[in-house]
Amino acid sequence: MLITLPPDYRPSEDEEFMNPLQLEYFRQKLLRWRAELLREANGTLASLSEGGITEPDIADRASVETDRALELRTRDRARKLIAKIDQALQRIDNGTYGYCEETGEPIGIKRLEARPIATLSLEAQERHERMERIYRED
Repeated sequence: MLITLPPDYRPSEDEEFMNPLQLEYFRQKLLRWRAELLREANGTLASLSEGGITEPDIADRASVETDRALELRTRDRARKLIAKIDQALQRIDNGTYGYCEETGEPIGIKRLEARPIATLSLEAQERHERMERIYRED
């Protein structure tokens, strides 16, 4: 079923949660984010494949190596984000998108707007973070 979003559509709390318009809105948002990450990753790959480090000065060489390490870390984070975006797109396809993996409750429009790959409601996320702090302090 093909759904066309009105150009100014924004999901609201007043409409049925995860209705076809909301699902299409989040699908497009996730696809745009994914395309942007892939574009950036391709740019990173191009700059990394430009060859060896040719700076004769040791400080310049260190600076270039630090920049490359940062680019690789950024690329790795983007790769992990793309995987999470793909999982979110699968949840849209199988009808579980927007619902907390732990409680089954709606995650909420505002939270999904801010973090469209969210899998937990705010309450469940806060519970997880509290538990992590407790166990980290042991």
